[in-house]
Amino acid sequence: MTDRSKIIVLDDDPTGSQTVHSCLLLTKWDVETLKIGLMDEVPIFFILTNTRALPAKQAAAVTREVCQNLKIALAATKITEFLVVSRSDSTLRGHYPIETDVISAELGGFDAHFLMPAFFEGGRITRDSIHYLLVDGVETPVHKTEFARDSVFAYNHSYLPDYVAEKTEGQIPADRVVQFLLAEVRSGSLERLMQLERNRCCVVDGEQQSDFDRFAADVLAAVSQGKKFLFRSGASILTSLAQLGPQPIPATEMSKYVRDGKPGAIIIGSHVQKTTDQLTQLLATPGIVGVEIDISQLVGENATVRAGLLASIVDRVNSIHAAGDTPAIYTSRQELAFNSTQARLQFGEAVSALLMDAIRALPADIGFLISKGGITSNDTLSKGLALTSARSIGQILPGCSAIVTPPNHSQFPNLPVVLFPGNVGDADALATAYLRLVGG
Repeated sequence: MTDRSKIIVLDDDPTGSQTVHSCLLLTKWDVETLKIGLMDEVPIFFILTNTRALPAKQAAAVTREVCQNLKIALAATKITEFLVVSRSDSTLRGHYPIETDVISAELGGFDAHFLMPAFFEGGRITRDSIHYLLVDGVETPVHKTEFARDSVFAYNHSYLPDYVAEKTEGQIPADRVVQFLLAEVRSGSLERLMQLERNRCCVVDGEQQSDFDRFAADVLAAVSQGKKFLFRSGASILTSLAQLGPQPIPATEMSKYVRDGKPGAIIIGSHVQKTTDQLTQLLATPGIVGVEIDISQLVGENATVRAGLLASIVDRVNSIHAAGDTPAIYTSRQELAFNSTQARLQFGEAVSALLMDAIRALPADIGFLISKGGITSNDTLSKGLALTSARSIGQILPGCSAIVTPPNHSQFPNLPVVLFPGNVGDADALATAYLRLVGG
């Protein structure tokens, strides 16, 4: 067990480990499983709550259950020096402030909570408290991107103090948000950090990893002097807090994990435009055969139609695998309309359930698995593969983590699995990940 501050990450989809390696990802949060994470030698671990896929009330309930069990596990392991991170989307989608409010209520006594959505590997930076996304090389305020028009988590502001005011419905006015601008981040923030109290809301600039390295050093120094902090962040601050160094296995050599050199399978649930662009390139790659799922057939919850749809997917996948190719199983790209957010989320659950059935029916000797989409990847780990925990081996591409299933897994032992977020990578990225696994 390390004597450094423990970094406890509640991850609202399973891709938050996309900048770190060697750490545990937990898909369960009973007290005994949490104790395993707390006692692990690596200073950071992830609890995959998948709350971004849940309605607000359910997201709050899951977060509350995690925190209540964490209190028991922290007491049992006698860990008193820790940081809590509510890791969420670097394009500002997710249940804020619901999750941080619950964490604060349950774990209590925070001096401040920091919004740090920057994710440098994905082209997300924050300058003058404005959050930007690099779109075709152009710094674009995130409220002008497709992510701000999300059907569940829409928002109107890229200036983070205004975003906070919008999402808290004025409970935290913009002028009450503490700003840590680039010049201060780079010159040192420890004195101001020590003055924070009563869970002040703070937003932090960052243009490159060295910015967060400096800020994290000041945060850890403040924690060692008794301060208690909560983060709502993208992935990049985790690199700076965990200080793990380079990953042990180079991304270009991950083909050695592929089982017996066999073809794999790719599951694509994400429907954002970036994923669609990547899918187009993937389908043009030698060795890939597409299997499209017409998800409109799932509207209306007809069990007979669903069973027929699954049977046709399984037949196609088996024949593709037998021919020595890799099936790319993907949902149809059209955006369906729903009467309510609840109906949209329930339909998403139905689509994911079908994809998980497809994973469980994959040929037993597949060489690897790529899961595209945050919610899809969470369900792949917790439901499709039924893992309680897994250990990250690093990134196959910037922002794309890989894990290997345990040797005693009942169906797919020692299977390398790539967790590929929906909104990460250029148009070639999905094809590149595939080619790295097959040694192309």
